[in-house]
Amino acid sequence: MIRRVTVPTLCPPPVYSHASVVEAGTRLAFLAGSVPLDADGKIVGEGDPVRQAEQVLANLAEQLSAVGSDLAHVVSTDVYVVSGEPAVLSAVWDVVETSGLSIGPHSSTLIGVACLGYTGQLVEITATAVVPESGAESGAESASASVPAPEPGPESA
Repeated sequence: MIRRVTVPTLCPPPVYSHASVVEAGTRLAFLAGSVPLDADGKIVGEGDPVRQAEQVLANLAEQLSAVGSDLAHVVSTDVYVVSGEPAVLSAVWDVVETSGLSIGPHSSTLIGVACLGYTGQLVEITATAVVPESGAESGAESASASVPAPEPGPESA
């Protein structure tokens, strides 16, 4: 069970909760950063943080599906955007907000950074999700065995 907490003595967050509490005994999935790469390891939406955010969320949904979960069961994310401009961060957040992640709403941090691991990468999202009782684990093993991970760019080595 997920209990979302918005603290009444703090400024109300726009579309996320201050905290998510998960009951002991619940299965959790800790997902690696979802990046804007297609199945061939090529950057999608080069130079376009909004398009990259859309691809990152599509990839995140695939990661979640592979472990028997979905966007609605995400309890926490960190959203990294290569930018120091609030308008760019806001545009990426708008994509996150309309993705289904805010159904909870989940707990999230939006972070402007100097660079990310792949050349041309502008967005990355890490996530923690509850895996519902009906979720299947076997999909993760077969998916990870059949798709090799792309090599990171030289700046992430």
